[in-house]
Amino acid sequence: QVDLVESGGGSVQPGGSLRLSCAASEIAYSSSYIGWFRQAPGKEREGVAAIGRDGTIRYADSVKGRFTISRDNAWKTVNLQMTSLKPEDTAMYNCAAAPDLRDRRYLLLPSKYDYWGQGSQVTVAS
Repeated sequence: QVDLVESGGGSVQPGGSLRLSCAASEIAYSSSYIGWFRQAPGKEREGVAAIGRDGTIRYADSVKGRFTISRDNAWKTVNLQMTSLKPEDTAMYNCAAAPDLRDRRYLLLPSKYDYWGQGSQVTVAS
Protein backbone atom coordinates (compact mmCIF):
# COMPACT_ATOMS: atom_id res chain seq x y z
CA GLN A 1 0.00 0.00 0.00
CA VAL A 2 1.25 3.44 -0.92
CA ASP A 3 0.71 5.85 1.95
CA LEU A 4 1.95 9.39 2.39
CA VAL A 5 1.11 11.47 5.45
CA GLU A 6 2.18 15.09 5.82
CA SER A 7 2.72 16.93 9.08
CA GLY A 8 4.27 20.12 10.35
CA GLY A 9 2.25 22.86 8.70
CA GLY A 10 0.91 25.88 10.50
CA SER A 11 0.95 29.65 10.65
CA VAL A 12 4.07 31.77 10.78
CA GLN A 13 5.05 35.39 10.29
CA PRO A 14 6.99 36.52 7.22
CA GLY A 15 10.64 35.66 7.62
CA GLY A 16 9.85 32.69 9.83
CA SER A 17 10.54 29.00 9.36
CA LEU A 18 8.55 25.79 9.24
CA ARG A 19 9.45 22.17 8.68
CA LEU A 20 7.14 19.83 6.80
CA SER A 21 7.50 16.09 7.07
CA CYS A 22 6.12 13.39 4.78
CA ALA A 23 5.93 9.94 6.36
CA ALA A 24 5.94 7.31 3.64
CA SER A 25 5.05 3.64 3.61
CA GLU A 26 7.73 1.20 2.56
CA ILE A 27 6.45 1.08 -1.01
CA ALA A 28 6.07 4.84 -1.29
CA TYR A 29 9.52 5.51 0.08
CA SER A 30 11.05 3.22 -2.54
CA SER A 31 9.64 5.38 -5.35
CA SER A 32 12.04 6.90 -7.83
CA TYR A 33 11.11 10.39 -6.64
CA ILE A 34 9.19 11.99 -3.83
CA GLY A 35 8.22 15.61 -4.22
CA TRP A 36 6.59 18.47 -2.44
CA PHE A 37 3.92 20.46 -4.22
CA ARG A 38 1.72 23.37 -3.25
CA GLN A 39 -1.51 24.96 -4.32
CA ALA A 40 -2.70 28.40 -3.30
CA PRO A 41 -6.35 29.42 -3.62
CA GLY A 42 -7.20 30.24 -7.23
CA LYS A 43 -3.84 29.01 -8.51
CA GLU A 44 -2.61 25.84 -10.16
CA ARG A 45 -0.67 23.27 -8.22
CA GLU A 46 3.07 23.78 -8.61
CA GLY A 47 6.13 21.75 -7.83
CA VAL A 48 8.28 23.02 -4.96
CA ALA A 49 11.04 20.44 -4.53
CA ALA A 50 11.76 16.82 -5.36
CA ILE A 51 14.31 14.28 -4.22
CA GLY A 52 15.26 11.01 -5.82
CA ARG A 53 16.23 7.67 -4.40
CA ASP A 54 19.61 8.36 -5.98
CA GLY A 55 19.93 11.68 -4.18
CA THR A 56 18.96 13.88 -7.11
CA ILE A 57 17.38 17.12 -5.89
CA ARG A 58 15.44 19.76 -7.75
CA TYR A 59 13.94 23.04 -6.51
CA ALA A 60 11.55 25.51 -8.02
CA ASP A 61 13.27 28.83 -8.69
CA SER A 62 10.90 30.56 -6.29
CA VAL A 63 12.21 28.58 -3.29
CA LYS A 64 15.90 28.09 -4.12
CA GLY A 65 18.10 29.15 -1.26
CA ARG A 66 15.17 29.17 1.17
CA PHE A 67 13.82 25.60 1.16
CA THR A 68 15.75 22.38 1.71
CA ILE A 69 14.44 18.91 0.93
CA SER A 70 15.95 15.83 2.54
CA ARG A 71 15.35 12.12 3.05
CA ASP A 72 15.57 10.27 6.37
CA ASN A 73 16.06 6.61 5.53
CA ALA A 74 15.72 5.46 9.14
CA TRP A 75 12.26 6.95 9.54
CA LYS A 76 11.24 6.81 5.86
CA THR A 77 10.37 10.47 5.76
CA VAL A 78 10.97 13.23 3.26
CA ASN A 79 11.32 16.58 4.95
CA LEU A 80 10.99 20.12 3.66
CA GLN A 81 12.73 22.75 5.74
CA MET A 82 11.33 26.16 4.83
CA THR A 83 13.06 29.37 5.89
CA SER A 84 12.64 33.06 5.09
CA LEU A 85 8.99 32.38 4.42
CA LYS A 86 7.00 34.91 2.43
CA PRO A 87 3.25 35.54 2.22
CA GLU A 88 3.33 34.11 -1.30
CA ASP A 89 4.42 30.76 0.18
CA THR A 90 0.96 30.42 1.69
CA ALA A 91 -0.64 27.28 0.25
CA MET A 92 -1.71 23.73 0.86
CA TYR A 93 1.41 21.60 0.66
CA ASN A 94 1.26 17.98 -0.47
CA CYS A 95 3.91 15.35 -0.80
CA ALA A 96 3.66 12.89 -3.66
CA ALA A 97 5.44 9.82 -4.94
CA ALA A 98 6.43 8.93 -8.48
CA PRO A 99 7.41 5.26 -8.46
CA ASP A 100 8.53 5.04 -12.07
CA LEU A 101 9.62 8.56 -13.01
CA ARG A 102 12.90 8.54 -14.91
CA ASP A 103 13.02 11.74 -16.94
CA ARG A 104 14.56 14.44 -14.77
CA ARG A 105 12.93 17.14 -16.87
CA TYR A 106 9.64 16.36 -15.14
CA LEU A 107 10.64 16.20 -11.49
CA LEU A 108 8.42 19.13 -10.54
CA LEU A 109 5.49 18.28 -12.81
CA PRO A 110 2.48 17.22 -10.69
CA SER A 111 1.00 15.03 -13.42
CA LYS A 112 4.02 12.72 -13.25
CA TYR A 113 3.29 11.77 -9.64
CA ASP A 114 0.94 8.91 -8.93
CA TYR A 115 0.35 8.94 -5.18
CA TRP A 116 -0.52 11.89 -2.99
CA GLY A 117 -0.84 12.69 0.67
CA GLN A 118 -3.75 14.63 2.17
CA GLY A 119 -1.84 17.86 2.54
CA SER A 120 -0.75 20.29 5.21
CA GLN A 121 -1.67 23.98 5.27
CA VAL A 122 1.05 26.60 5.49
CA THR A 123 0.03 30.20 6.15
CA VAL A 124 2.50 33.07 6.17
CA ALA A 125 1.00 36.30 7.45
CA SER A 126 1.73 39.19 9.80
